[in-house]
Amino acid sequence: MTDRIHPSSKPNSIPGSTATVTTIKGPKLPLPPAKSHLYNQNGHPYRRNPTTYQRKRRRRCLCLCCFWSILFIIIILLLATITGGVLYLLYRPKSPAFSVTSLKINHFNLTTAIDGTTRLTSNLNLTISTKNPNNKIVFHYYPFTIKCLTDEAEIANGYFGNSFTSNPNNITIIRSSLSSNSLLLETETVNRIRSDLKKKSGLPLKILLDSEAVMKVESFRSKKVGIRIKCEKIHSLIPKSGGARSNSSSSSVSATVSDANCEVDLRIKIWKWTF
Repeated sequence: MTDRIHPSSKPNSIPGSTATVTTIKGPKLPLPPAKSHLYNQNGHPYRRNPTTYQRKRRRRCLCLCCFWSILFIIIILLLATITGGVLYLLYRPKSPAFSVTSLKINHFNLTTAIDGTTRLTSNLNLTISTKNPNNKIVFHYYPFTIKCLTDEAEIANGYFGNSFTSNPNNITIIRSSLSSNSLLLETETVNRIRSDLKKKSGLPLKILLDSEAVMKVESFRSKKVGIRIKCEKIHSLIPKSGGARSNSSSSSVSATVSDANCEVDLRIKIWKWTF
């Protein structure tokens, strides 16, 4: 197919010009492609979801908050460690020392009833000494609750109701009377006690003291902290009298406390838990 040239129906006449304008018809150029759109699963054009953007923004804020919180905790722990190290080098703190000076059993009576239940009546005198081995640290103690146990079974309890202050390099004596009145014992506990009474070493005893203490260093005063003192390796011989249904002591007997060892533990309480 050949192109035809047609003269223009309305030629432009310019004075002094002989040019002729012609129109050439050729193939039409294709139109530019339409803008493509992204479609979602429902066939609708995809649009940016503002909810997704808000979630990403919240997640980013949460990550930043966690980062700064962890960094803040690390800095606090680092400062506390440095402060503790400086205080330790300056004052060299030492734990208070406790020791059992004497333990006397004035009365110890096991009574078995007709129904087979066994009850214990006892009376003990306890003397404990405490020493503050520090040079610049002062301890202030609040009243003590005291228990005497044998094989984890309580046989007497008492109370030391006086608060006192333990100054540097000072020794304080604590005296208390422990007792039990018709204390009901389990059968296994009774059998162990009667078996121990036949031994040469006698009953193995343990003393537990619970209290609260405050530490004072110059102008600094700490908060109340629970403290427990546990003294073990105590033995006592109890003279026997009466029949097979009763074991009792008729006079005071001094327990062997030469090998007694006392440990001091802090009883830190957080909410309902005690450590």
